[in-house]
Amino acid sequence: MTTATTQKARDFRGTHTAGRTPEELRELVSHVGAELELAPAENIIEWAVASFGERFCITSSMGDAVLAHLAAKVAPGVDVVFLDTGYHFAETMGTRDAVEATLDVNLITITPVQSVAEQDAAYGKDLYKTDPDLCCKLRKVAPLADSLEQYDAWATGLRRAETHNRVIAPVVGWDAKKGKVKVSPLARWSDEQIEQYIHDNGVLVNPLVYDGYPSIGCWPCTRRVAPGEDPRSGRWAGTNKTECGIHS
Repeated sequence: MTTATTQKARDFRGTHTAGRTPEELRELVSHVGAELELAPAENIIEWAVASFGERFCITSSMGDAVLAHLAAKVAPGVDVVFLDTGYHFAETMGTRDAVEATLDVNLITITPVQSVAEQDAAYGKDLYKTDPDLCCKLRKVAPLADSLEQYDAWATGLRRAETHNRVIAPVVGWDAKKGKVKVSPLARWSDEQIEQYIHDNGVLVNPLVYDGYPSIGCWPCTRRVAPGEDPRSGRWAGTNKTECGIHS
């Protein structure tokens, strides 16, 4: 990417781009998706920031800070949206606090409409047991969708290597359900590339990763994974559920 474009990305905090229509966003994606497919992650983020300015954000579940670290280098002050479901491990909340304290990002914590206690009163105790799909919808999918209303594009740490369902995840694609451009700068990264970047840059990692939790979600629905098991087998173990619905 050119020096001018890089500078534009770094100066994005001063931009106030008007929101585009869904048709305009879809058209934009159709032109750049293939072009950016093999681009380095930093260039993909640069393109997104240069294209959308303040109407672009990063989302992070705080399993690690790789995406936030990359984005902070390209566009200091970029919005990083974290969804506090009310069921996170203490280690996840600690990782969020460490990211906010050590990286040049604007960390935004969003929460569901109902507290856990209010949800229990409305739907019965431990909805994650009786109806995990509804629990994810109320505590993850709906709050995130609401928080993204002010953005035209959002970036995720989605990687094709993580699950079979994510093999075809595009680097830049159209999220029809949200009406947003979905950017996955790390989509092509292997586990080894992630580990190398963490090692080379001293990137923050949720300590649970080193305690048998390669994929971290809410504590009631996440268990340790034995060596050799699928890394995501600890999520919603004992059920047919494999995704919370954010990426479906």
